[in-house]
Amino acid sequence: MTDDTLSRPPVHALLADGTTVCIRPVRRSDHEQLEGFYEEMSPENLRLRFFAASHRSARLAADRACAPEHPGYRALLAETAGRVIGLAEYDSGGSGDTAEISIAVSDGLHHRGVGTLLVEHLVSAARAEGIRTFTADALSENHEVLRLFTDLGLRTARRFEGPEVRCTIGLDESDTYLTAVEERGRAAGVASLEPLLRPESVAVVGAGRKPGSVGRAVLHQLHAGGYTGRLFAVNPAASSILGVPCHPSVSALPITPDLAVVAVPAATVPDTAEECGKAGVRALLVVTAGLDAGQAQDLLAACRSYGMRLVGPNCLGLSNTDPALRLDATFAAGHPRPGTAGVAVQSGGVGIALLDGLSRLGIGVSSFASLGDKYDVSGNDMLQWWESDGRTDLALLHLESFGSPRAFSRTARRVTRRMPVLTVDAGRTDAGRRAAASHTAAAATRTMTRGALFTQAGITATHSCGELLEAAALMHSQPLPAGPRVAIVTNAGGAGVLAADACAEAGLQLPAPTPELIDHLLAVLPDGAAVGNPVDATAAVSEEQLTNCVDRIMRHGGIDAVLVALVPTAVAAATGDDLVRALTRAPARRPKPIAAVRLEQGLPVELLPVHRGGTVPSYAEPQAAARALAHAARRAAWLARPAGTVPDLDGIETERAHAVVEAYLDAHPDGGWLDPRACAELLECYGIPQLTWAWADTEDGAVLAAERLRGADGRVVMKGYWPGLVHKTAEHAVHLDLRGDSQVRAAFRDLETRFAGLLTGVVVQPLADRGTELFAGVVQDQVFGPLVLFGLGGTATEVLADHAARLAPLTDHDVHDLITAPRCAPLLFGAGGARPVDLEALERLLLRLSRMASDLPQLAEADFNPVLATPGGATVLDARVRLLPGRPHDPYLRRLR
Repeated sequence: MTDDTLSRPPVHALLADGTTVCIRPVRRSDHEQLEGFYEEMSPENLRLRFFAASHRSARLAADRACAPEHPGYRALLAETAGRVIGLAEYDSGGSGDTAEISIAVSDGLHHRGVGTLLVEHLVSAARAEGIRTFTADALSENHEVLRLFTDLGLRTARRFEGPEVRCTIGLDESDTYLTAVEERGRAAGVASLEPLLRPESVAVVGAGRKPGSVGRAVLHQLHAGGYTGRLFAVNPAASSILGVPCHPSVSALPITPDLAVVAVPAATVPDTAEECGKAGVRALLVVTAGLDAGQAQDLLAACRSYGMRLVGPNCLGLSNTDPALRLDATFAAGHPRPGTAGVAVQSGGVGIALLDGLSRLGIGVSSFASLGDKYDVSGNDMLQWWESDGRTDLALLHLESFGSPRAFSRTARRVTRRMPVLTVDAGRTDAGRRAAASHTAAAATRTMTRGALFTQAGITATHSCGELLEAAALMHSQPLPAGPRVAIVTNAGGAGVLAADACAEAGLQLPAPTPELIDHLLAVLPDGAAVGNPVDATAAVSEEQLTNCVDRIMRHGGIDAVLVALVPTAVAAATGDDLVRALTRAPARRPKPIAAVRLEQGLPVELLPVHRGGTVPSYAEPQAAARALAHAARRAAWLARPAGTVPDLDGIETERAHAVVEAYLDAHPDGGWLDPRACAELLECYGIPQLTWAWADTEDGAVLAAERLRGADGRVVMKGYWPGLVHKTAEHAVHLDLRGDSQVRAAFRDLETRFAGLLTGVVVQPLADRGTELFAGVVQDQVFGPLVLFGLGGTATEVLADHAARLAPLTDHDVHDLITAPRCAPLLFGAGGARPVDLEALERLLLRLSRMASDLPQLAEADFNPVLATPGGATVLDARVRLLPGRPHDPYLRRLR
């Protein structure tokens, strides 16, 4: 084993049944335990592992795993409660890209996913070390290990050699493998949440006798809410609290509870968690706030050591409104209304607001989790739970941070195909540009990064809790629109104008009615009605006329949704017409969405019951209705588009790229900006087109370079360079339009004089043709991974800030969205009669940039500005790349936070 192996920290992950295990490298001190691990195996298990049952096998296997440094060898073990339950190893012999793998699992623990989990971690480690293939020999009767290899999701081939089978396993990362890993993780995650969200017994530790304590409030909610399981309180100074039996300690309880609610002072939380773990408690809900770093570390260590899932600390609690359970382990003022919305928040205050809003709307809650400081259970866990619980059809999130955004994105992409996932985009106030050297880092704001995550995952991102509830009301009650075309109907012209403005501002379209539709509407509306868009039905419109008008618009193929803006009038009051009833007496489920706006409405959004079942959303402001319809239209468009794929790229030289990076970091351990030659070589490894250039460090060299590179017009560009220089234009280190040797010499002498002691050389290039100057770049976000940015380039790139962003790796859909999202996009498609640029070349450049960022975790920033786009191609005119020491990180590897 190597020092690098020993330095890798242990990680915790979930087995198929939800049990927590520790996965870590083998240490030399593990020898005795590993030998015992093998000695405890049955003769049959030993025979299947070693092809023979020998007493020497255990010692030899332990010797091998615990031996000193062995190039190309890695061993990982799985342990629970300090006991080794599995071991997996590979050995490449120190060279080549193929390694032999072996697996062993304790008797009695087969079929729980121990071996599969270990192999997944070995696959991740092997890929990082350049290994591309695993081989394994197994007896043909060893059906379990053969099934393990087959079910991994990797490309596997078998060759039978007498009683043995030779398995060859390709380690290429594919969507098939990621999907298989994801499915195993989902099943394990849901199983681990059972004691949290479906506990058969609950104990509240720290329930006080006097009113006002948080623990007593949680106990009251559980008891008054009718929790159907067994309920206990833990307090050494009482025998009963609120009619609930009380015991002096967790260990004194008559049974071991599935869930312990911890509401004790912060200083005693770690000891309480330790006591719960020793007693066999399976999950903790810690509502206590104010833990310091040491207490937090001890709390999480206890949870990991004893395999307890944890919600909190510093949280409002959790609930499951299933009538068979009625779990309300919160200290909210009221009980959540049972329903179909899953809610996960970090802020307790936001949680209370959403619970109240969903209850008021009648949507209700299936389950609720206040994640608090989110030491363990995350939004990703809750999405997986809602996907599987059979009760949730709407997911609402308020997340201030992400543990593994790329894993969250994969889960969300899957879940959003089944139900709307809505979020409040918290933390948008960090909108200022970060203090960074490159254009890319300056553009990659937190808002842009989160926006990319939400857009790619199909999540509906709103700006406030109110907007979240507005959108949820419409998506819960109405079908999705087929497109963004909206018809507005009103009984007051002014209200119609307000609604039209709101729709336009939300990005919706207001198509003019066709002559046929105009005739149909005039036939059912009162005299004086104006049939345009909006349709002004006038104050004289009756209930029946409004119903007929809306129904005819619904049947029109050129309209995707209807917005009805109503104001109370004396005319309707005198005739007894109830125009709102015209919207609610229709069929329970119209074929297209309808939203009402009632300017006199007291509440921001309501759901009006339809007499045949169903509801219609009603808003107090036209802006709210328009926003909700726009969110629904965007969701419909996302669902209508097939899932994107990451295209295969030819001509990629990954190993050469790694060599360039390693050579630079060997010479510069702290990282830095690549010089022009190293930068160009790195781009060449990924086939990224660059304008021809030459390096010169003397005046004569610059003249010779210019002679070689001059185009038909004889003009060249000279750019000064010294280590650390990023913005050449800002430093006035660029000379353009140089003609003849004398101008080249003068330019070189100018740079040499002004930057004496700094200048190490110059880059000479031919003057580029005319075209559209664009910007492309990557910044490696420590949390979100590589973010690819694209937009208008040149010297005004930061001033105009016309950029779009997507998280790598880019799919074919992502790269299309990147190109079409910036405001400058019409320039690329031939605005004003100009010829369109080569869009395919631009897409290829962005895909190759994305691949480079995905391959190289050491790539901190890449800045291509400008990228010249013309009808004949896309070329990088100037590139800067910054490297930092970094270790490959597998965002999809199964592990707990």
